[in-house]
Amino acid sequence: MADRPLTLMAVHAHPDDEATGTGGVLARYAAEGIRTVLVTCTDGRCGDGPGGVKPGEPGHDPEAVAAMRRQELEASCEVLKVSHLELLEYADSGMMGWASNDAPGSFWRTPVEEGAARLAELMRHYRPDVVVTYDENGFYGHPDHIQAHRITMAALESVEEPASKVYWTTAPRSAMQRFGEVMREFGGDWEEPDPAEAAEMPDMSEIGLPDEEITTWVDTTAFGGRKFDALAAHASQGENIFFLKMGKERFGELMGVETFLRVKDTTGAALPENDLFAGLR
Repeated sequence: MADRPLTLMAVHAHPDDEATGTGGVLARYAAEGIRTVLVTCTDGRCGDGPGGVKPGEPGHDPEAVAAMRRQELEASCEVLKVSHLELLEYADSGMMGWASNDAPGSFWRTPVEEGAARLAELMRHYRPDVVVTYDENGFYGHPDHIQAHRITMAALESVEEPASKVYWTTAPRSAMQRFGEVMREFGGDWEEPDPAEAAEMPDMSEIGLPDEEITTWVDTTAFGGRKFDALAAHASQGENIFFLKMGKERFGELMGVETFLRVKDTTGAALPENDLFAGLR
């Protein structure tokens, strides 16, 4: 590896996913001199428009939302010091069951082999040592997260020199319980969610893994401020407001460790581990 830097590639579905799931590790490893590559698969057009207007409502312009979210993504990458941003620019598919799932050009409708071939070219170019994406359920069942998982795993199978280590993002059930408690603590400050939106929200008790099944716990406490600021760069998206209203200090306390399930390793690094690059340096 003397001819290239150690490289982390994170494959995410939408603008803002990089901040919530891997903002800490992207910032930490960038600070340690590791090259960080973010691949964002969709344009985020099914996100909130100005003023929180939702897809399908008057005033929601998907093209304008996609343009806005690209600017937010670039700002987030600047905060996290991401070395390289790669955009696949598939159309955001929206939540499971939306008509946009089957719209022409949507990521969910794209054949896995097509997306995998494009991602494989990026893998051949950057030759990542570590690749991070979602599990087979996309962490909480979002179609674009599931598709990102599928194309990532297919791309890894097709490249001649696949990454030495592969991880899926996850969360310990204990942390999800604490998160639920914090949501209830702040609950008096929030408006009741729209019933349709509430029905789409995942059951917190079914997200993540039992603590003992998690293989990798990475301390990113020192980069909590950057992670918060990266998320703030995506302030147009209503789902981020809860995190931002917590303030940096409380946010850092709750989000100071990022956890992963290691699904491939050629280094022999012992488990559990506290470094995605254990065995590589």
